[in-house]
Amino acid sequence: MRVEHASARLVHDYARGGTGMAADELWALEAHLEACGICRERLAAAVATEAPEITALLGAVRSDLDSRLDAAAPAPKRLRRRARLPRWATPVMVPWLAMTAGLTLIALLLDFLNPDFGEVSPVLLLAPALPLAGVAAAWSPGLDPAHELTSSAPRAGLYLLLRRTASVLTVLVPVLFAGGRLTGVTVAEWLLPTLAFTVAALALGGAIGVGRAAVVLGAVWAAVILAPALATQRTPLALRPDQLPAWALLLALGAGIVIARRGAYSVLRNPR
Repeated sequence: MRVEHASARLVHDYARGGTGMAADELWALEAHLEACGICRERLAAAVATEAPEITALLGAVRSDLDSRLDAAAPAPKRLRRRARLPRWATPVMVPWLAMTAGLTLIALLLDFLNPDFGEVSPVLLLAPALPLAGVAAAWSPGLDPAHELTSSAPRAGLYLLLRRTASVLTVLVPVLFAGGRLTGVTVAEWLLPTLAFTVAALALGGAIGVGRAAVVLGAVWAAVILAPALATQRTPLALRPDQLPAWALLLALGAGIVIARRGAYSVLRNPR
């Protein structure tokens, strides 16, 4: 496959500071440089000729850092283990994912103990809302100390948010699958509502922030689905098998909104 490289004009304009470049050109060039070693080499050569003062500054910083790093103590093993997390993940997600998986196991235990829940399955009731906590933690400015740094990177925005959301689902879906098999709930009954509700949180998050969207949808689920189901001890209408096409439609609609508003997830002045 033929790879398109950045033009010489773009590389030289970027080397001079990029002040005259359009925002979309600047973003596209930075995203390309992240994955293209050839263009990074061209940029390094351009910086040496177009901005020698930057080369001198980088050399001074490198020399200073080399001496400091040589004298620094090695990182503790615990921190080294954290460093092996995927570069698009954040350590703050780990306790939230553990908590969410724990809630799934508690729901499974309640289903087996079978207190007076009637025909309703706690696993089925909680499955759609469980990923919301992990999704909120994945892109919350208050929970991620490096949020402003990561959200301003070229590959941030929707790309990073989707990867972090996928990491949440990667952890939770196997747990829910096991819980569903043990309690007799079919995969489609919990998977479609779970995916639709997660995508709905992302779609609403493009307008009010992902964290706020997760809180709002969680409250709506508790008030409209969870509380009435526990009160009547019946499976709510929204979670019955004949409603699966409606969940599929909601999933498609939410995905369409996320794609159409993909630029909303990169806005720094109102962090998502």
